[in-house]
Amino acid sequence: MSVAHKSAISVGLLYIPVGLYKTTRDISVSFNQLCKDSHERIKYKKYYPSCDKEVTNEDIIKGYEFEKGRYVTITEEELEKIKTKKDKTIHIEHFAKMSEVDPIYFEKNYYLVPEAGAEKAYELLRQAMHSQKEIAIAKTVIGQNEQLLVLYPTKETIMAKTLLYEEEIQELPKSQARVQVEKPELEMAKTMIETMTEKLDISAYHDEYQQRLKEAIEKRIQGQEIVNADTSAPANVIDIMDALKRTVEKAQNHRGTA
Repeated sequence: MSVAHKSAISVGLLYIPVGLYKTTRDISVSFNQLCKDSHERIKYKKYYPSCDKEVTNEDIIKGYEFEKGRYVTITEEELEKIKTKKDKTIHIEHFAKMSEVDPIYFEKNYYLVPEAGAEKAYELLRQAMHSQKEIAIAKTVIGQNEQLLVLYPTKETIMAKTLLYEEEIQELPKSQARVQVEKPELEMAKTMIETMTEKLDISAYHDEYQQRLKEAIEKRIQGQEIVNADTSAPANVIDIMDALKRTVEKAQNHRGTA
């Protein structure tokens, strides 16, 4: 697995070189765009209109439009020059409780892996955070963006979660009216939750749609037609109590079968 970003954890006088490694991989089926008639692959060209020619990545630089049609250019080397040592490190601002961070701010996950020679300092930090049940709020620069991070310990490693800034979060589209619910309905809803509560085993879940998609592609390769996978109609249950009771019964029957 290749490192996504090289950095170092900085907290007080403690300096721990680490690498950030992605925690996920893309398993989705990807499609290419083809011409409808010839089935030739569609290609996109980077085009310079004034000279009527195609350009390569080496011919392209970054430009910021400060007035209509007027740009100031900046190179990758110049962007690196404005980064301070603090920018390049994962600088811990303070420690906190995970419950204090609203999950809406979570963006991406990374494994934080210590570089050679930094293992003891890394393990010391991990064990201290884990025993105190604390996370670290940190900042670093990844690419051209200053990134807010949560560092949280597990039994094996330290994970880094990138956080969105508050100004990046959209407001709730519309205000949700507080409606009155009846006590029997609430009790039945609690029963439904209790009946369907079980220990999470993430390995039991798989991307079933991707599997059906791969099977459909295989059928097309073999010249077969694709048929509807599900022709059943959704149950039109309007009565809330009836829906809750039937859900509980279904869950109880499922448990009995299991």
